[in-house]
Amino acid sequence: MLAQGRDGLGKTAYERHQPEQTLLYQLVEAYFPALVDQLAQQGKSLPDHVHREFEAYLKCGRLEHGFLRVRCDKCHFERLVAFSCKKRGFCPSCGARRMAETAALLADEVFPDVPLRQWVISFPFPLRYLFAAHPQAMAKVLGTVYRAISTHLIHKAGFSLKDGAAGAVTLIQRFGSALNLNIHFHILFLDGVYVYRDNRPPRFQRVKAPDKAELEELVQLISQRVGRCLERQGLLEQDAEGAWLDLDPAEDTDAMPQILGSSISYRIAVGPQQGRKAFMIRTIRPLDRADPGLERVARANGFSLHAGVSCDGNQKDKRERLCRYISRPAVAVPRLSLSSTGKVVYTLKTPYRDGTTQVAFDRGGHPPVDFVARLAALVPKPRVNLTRYHGVLAPNHRWRGLVTPARRGKGIKSISNAEVRTPAERHAAMTWAQRLKRVFSIDIEVCGRCGGSVRVIVGAPNRCIEDQDVIPDKAGQALDRILNHLRQKEQETPTRPLLVPPTRAPPGTLPLFAGKDSSTTALHQQGSQ
Repeated sequence: MLAQGRDGLGKTAYERHQPEQTLLYQLVEAYFPALVDQLAQQGKSLPDHVHREFEAYLKCGRLEHGFLRVRCDKCHFERLVAFSCKKRGFCPSCGARRMAETAALLADEVFPDVPLRQWVISFPFPLRYLFAAHPQAMAKVLGTVYRAISTHLIHKAGFSLKDGAAGAVTLIQRFGSALNLNIHFHILFLDGVYVYRDNRPPRFQRVKAPDKAELEELVQLISQRVGRCLERQGLLEQDAEGAWLDLDPAEDTDAMPQILGSSISYRIAVGPQQGRKAFMIRTIRPLDRADPGLERVARANGFSLHAGVSCDGNQKDKRERLCRYISRPAVAVPRLSLSSTGKVVYTLKTPYRDGTTQVAFDRGGHPPVDFVARLAALVPKPRVNLTRYHGVLAPNHRWRGLVTPARRGKGIKSISNAEVRTPAERHAAMTWAQRLKRVFSIDIEVCGRCGGSVRVIVGAPNRCIEDQDVIPDKAGQALDRILNHLRQKEQETPTRPLLVPPTRAPPGTLPLFAGKDSSTTALHQQGSQ
């Protein structure tokens, strides 16, 4: 997190992320065991990958579970950098890191300096459940959607599929504004097509923005093709009266179908109120005003297609902001709060058309285990790629090396020695310091006090406090000695900035609350710090 103010050099200061002080962390720490217990009473359990997600989140950013120790060579000012969980479900810190990294990669190395347009397609409730339970079906549907839109763009430009090629990057988002499971596709299309003729380099030709009639025709076509695609896979059955999913029954002990279905339909997944609609907080319904964005929105058969956001090729800052938007994390911590009555409240980013502004996750004074169940529904299955590349931007396309700024891929016959990099260098992600400097203009490699260089001073050869040689047992005796040493130094120099948090009770000591009791007040006070 960022400090409010400046350091000694007049630059934006950096402060260590402290997740244990956030309301989200406190809720997960206190009520995830309660969710597991309530499911066990029903004879059900969560999958292993969901358990690992929550366990890793509770260790993310905590110095007790390992850190880097860096020191300024000039003034010897020290800073501790805790490790992250690197999960993809609901961790805000790792989600923000991945957002910055993905946006920088797409803006710098993937998208050429040509116009882009965002196409957003959402699906009916049954298909959202299908995609969550069967990711392989989601991949085939995405291919169907891309082919429909790319063919439309190529034909609109006046070329055949042999002469032209489109390109796009898809970010699969799993969340809605109310923390509900809403799997939908954000597809950044090149707003035109590349044409390759007479052995000359590919030439980009822009197309006009789609109008309402084109979108209505496209969304109708997509809904029909998706239906046929699922029929071929044996996942959808249709007759003259309607259509329904034909899925194998889940195991009786698997809790995920119950949690996924409740999250999609805005219902309570567990607890005494199970099956009821989630509690929505509404205000006066806004006036119906003309929305310019609705000119490029079309709906058919439960599908929705939107194509109202675009940027020009010379708008590099807008392009990166758009990439950040489509790769943003699921949970916005500032929108999470506790009401005066102890309800867990999550504020919507944009009010719904019926005036809904917030959603509350407990009713009648019961512990908010349904909030934790919503988080569990957002955890993707392992080895499911949520970023996909299409057309000329796909890794194996013959024109990729000719059109992308990184100039890597097929189509490049010779590369200068200065551009040759090893596979490890090509696939290396942005470092922690590079992300901070890129997004927040903070140079962590320079001391905020004197401007000297900063380096890691412990943990050779891996330079981190996590190996069994450094932490000899589960309790982390060596790590505790380092933390105690730093706390002692802080006591000796009261003016020194706080490096490590004070000692705290072990996880799980916060009791479940029921109504407006003392534990509710304690949790509310902790969340407002």
